[in-house]
Amino acid sequence: MSEQWNKYIEIIKSVVKPALGCTEPISAAYAAAVASARLDNQPLESLEISVSDNLYKNSMGVFVPRTGKIGLHIAAACGYVAGDAHADLQVLANITPKDVDKAQHLIDQELITVNRVEADDFIFCRAVATAAGNTSEIIISGGHTRIVEERMNGEVTFAMQVDSEASCAGTASICEGVDISMKQIYDFAVNVPFSDISFMLEAKNLNMALSQEGMVNQYGLQVGRSMDSDELMCGTSLTENIVKYTSAASDARMGGASLPAMSNYGSGNQGIAATVPVVFMAEHKNADDEKTCRALVMSHLGAIYMKSFYPPLSAFCGNTVTSSATAMAMVYLAGGTYEQCCYAIQNVLSDTSGMVCDGAKATCAMKVGSSTTAAVKSVMMAMRNHAAANQGVISDNIETTIRNVGRMISLGMNITDNQIIEIMSA
Repeated sequence: MSEQWNKYIEIIKSVVKPALGCTEPISAAYAAAVASARLDNQPLESLEISVSDNLYKNSMGVFVPRTGKIGLHIAAACGYVAGDAHADLQVLANITPKDVDKAQHLIDQELITVNRVEADDFIFCRAVATAAGNTSEIIISGGHTRIVEERMNGEVTFAMQVDSEASCAGTASICEGVDISMKQIYDFAVNVPFSDISFMLEAKNLNMALSQEGMVNQYGLQVGRSMDSDELMCGTSLTENIVKYTSAASDARMGGASLPAMSNYGSGNQGIAATVPVVFMAEHKNADDEKTCRALVMSHLGAIYMKSFYPPLSAFCGNTVTSSATAMAMVYLAGGTYEQCCYAIQNVLSDTSGMVCDGAKATCAMKVGSSTTAAVKSVMMAMRNHAAANQGVISDNIETTIRNVGRMISLGMNITDNQIIEIMSA
């Protein structure tokens, strides 16, 4: 296998990971867990969490798994009390109700403080914990579990080198220096040996389990369940099931379900959006595991590539871009050509690229449903060779369109992001 294809697999493995709970509060939980481990899990005297505006925004309204509670305080407290410092995004996978009670006691004692700070990176979290007279400081930047510096009692004990291989692929530079394009992604997904990508089937297993959880139990706004129970307006067509079950997975994710999602680029919802519709289309077309896996590689790597053109956290709802890659994979499963895959991407981006991110919360399930609806609609259009081109930010060339959207987000939406954060913090 070529070095180029090996790099693609490396990229996928670096940012398509299981994650229990919304990744922004989980980042704080992870930092606190590592600090606790460095302090030998001694009883806490104080814990200060400082986060970037965007990490703060995406932690304000989302439930932390296994706690029934919302926000950074409980996430960090649970991380310190019982988090697994070796489990990355599944740091809280094994906490118990007793652990949650202990964490809440720390909060009630006002030992946990949370602050917003100016940071160079959109993903930034600093945990400063004091216990038994010692102070541990953990700094995460550029990725939800990417530790760039550690200090003990003020002395640096670890500092990531800028050119280190540890420079995480979880930032907007993930594809920098990599020979990659949508056509190359398509060719890779279609032709790479199945044995080298079979690990992607775990995305199907995890995210479909989360989808079922959201349909069976009551989470958040119950977007998926509402569609299932409305006999007046909803039926059981493939289109309706795709939107319903994808939304249900997000319901469960945002509602604090104790099941992990296979995330994409640090987002569980986007991992869901890149997976569930593809699985439904694969089952509809009687695709075997190999073809299903190839489609999942297409949707996940396509989304990663497109998202590399803008910051990982912004005022833009990334489900739009992710669902455009999902549409590409669905066209592939439907027997479409590469050109028709591009049509589907263009159509989704022309439809929902104005959808903003105003934090992680229950209504994310509605946005996941909206972008998924756009994907399904765009697939049907693309298979009939109908495509948006030379309209608005949509070019007649897929690579130019992707860069146009990235430019719109990176250069055009900073003020929007600031205003959203100020409104939410008022």
